Amino acid sequence: MEKKTSQEVWERARRIKMLIMDVDGVLTDGCIILGSKGEELKNFYVQDGQGIDLARRKGLILVLVSGRRSKVVERRAEELKISEVYQGVSLKIEVYHKVLKKYGLKNEEVAYIGDDLGDIPPLRKAGLALAPANGVEGVKGIVHYVTRGPGGKGAVREVIDMILKAKEA
Repeated sequence: MEKKTSQEVWERARRIKMLIMDVDGVLTDGCIILGSKGEELKNFYVQDGQGIDLARRKGLILVLVSGRRSKVVERRAEELKISEVYQGVSLKIEVYHKVLKKYGLKNEEVAYIGDDLGDIPPLRKAGLALAPANGVEGVKGIVHYVTRGPGGKGAVREVIDMILKAKEA
């Protein structure tokens, strides 16, 4: 996938109806804290949550997809009113195809933000492929846009703001 100019990225963002987000390293900072009693903790950024709420109210379909399973992710999705949550997914491209079919969308109507190698197949299909600043080089090298902020520190909000501004223009 060749790098796009900011105008091309803007045009792609205008068509977006669905945002699919990886969780660890995108919606969180990628750190997983495991306590001695089995508890799991993750860092979520409040501005990302505010952006997700705004995107949902503006009609954007929101999807979470994660290779891991975590009750913390379930709880955060409930707080943010995200009903499309897929965890323990080994092939994220399968979820990508499933949600596109479910909502009758085309590739160009979907944005996908991911940070690691398991995200590459859906990133190659998405109309707008994005990576957080802290994504691995193999991912950052194929996306249309790399955020200024890292995952778990505003990358999702940056993407949502860009999509919503492009749609309003």
